[in-house]
Amino acid sequence: MEVIILYVVLGIVALGLFVLFVKFFGLWFRALLSGAPVGPARLIGMWLRRVDPSTIVDARIMLAKAGIPLDTDMLETHYLAGGDVKRVSQALVAANKANIPLPFQRAAAIDLAGRDVLEAVRTSVNPKVIDCPDATKGKQAIDAVAKDGIQLKVKVRITVRANIERLVGGATEETIIARVGEGIVTTIGSSEDYKAVLENPDLISKRVLEKGLDAGTAFEILSIDIADIDVSENIGAKLQADQAEADKRRFQAEAEKRRAAALAREQEMHALTQENRAKVVLAEAEIPKAIAEAFREGNLGIMDYYRLRNVQADTSMRQSIGGEGQGGANRPPTDQG
Repeated sequence: MEVIILYVVLGIVALGLFVLFVKFFGLWFRALLSGAPVGPARLIGMWLRRVDPSTIVDARIMLAKAGIPLDTDMLETHYLAGGDVKRVSQALVAANKANIPLPFQRAAAIDLAGRDVLEAVRTSVNPKVIDCPDATKGKQAIDAVAKDGIQLKVKVRITVRANIERLVGGATEETIIARVGEGIVTTIGSSEDYKAVLENPDLISKRVLEKGLDAGTAFEILSIDIADIDVSENIGAKLQADQAEADKRRFQAEAEKRRAAALAREQEMHALTQENRAKVVLAEAEIPKAIAEAFREGNLGIMDYYRLRNVQADTSMRQSIGGEGQGGANRPPTDQG
């Protein structure tokens, strides 16, 4: 019984080894014929570590054919870290053919940083052109205003080359576009008038290049070329007109405020006049009371009272005559006869 069990176990083991042999024989034999041998035990270890053996073998064969010796442990480590082993291997081969120094550690770091290392190598060999501004973001031109108030619309093409050493931690294309746009706005804004810019558009490129805008970026700016420059509206005159309209509304508001204050003051004076007239009427109403009080106390006699009334009557007569004289001054003379 024990012998049968032993035979069964050995059969299962042999079957497993046969399956593994069939599974990895093609990879092992292909790597052996390509001059980049990978042992069967290592292939099985890759499979157990959940590493795709085919990807590692293909990358090792590619590197070996390019004359770049590389241990499979480094490729496995990069694969387990989530890197693109095939892309990194292609970048190493492209850099080797272009005589660009690119060690595996740097290529792996660039890939793990989220950059396309193969595209970076290609850009380093064959510079790329960037449109400024980026039309895909919805902006068609850079707007800048000269000192005379005329607005110019500028389109620029930037030729850049990837800087392999600054790809990790270096700024992207968006930073290049933003810096170049800022430099163009500053250069045009410092020009005396728009004619000077139109006469020498290359001055914009030269001044922008002198600022070293590629510092801290993953690219090296080779040239900045003015693709198009158009004259737009007179922003200075428009701003002055808007300011004048704003000043007009402000002055009108201040004038209306003063008019309202004057009307309020006038109403206050009318009320004060009515108040004073009421006080006069009240004071005149006290006169008869004072005369009666004088009679009761003996301070005023009957003759004094009659003389007071005569004086009042004379005063009323004179006022009446004076009023008639003023009213009849312009009357035509009547015939007395």
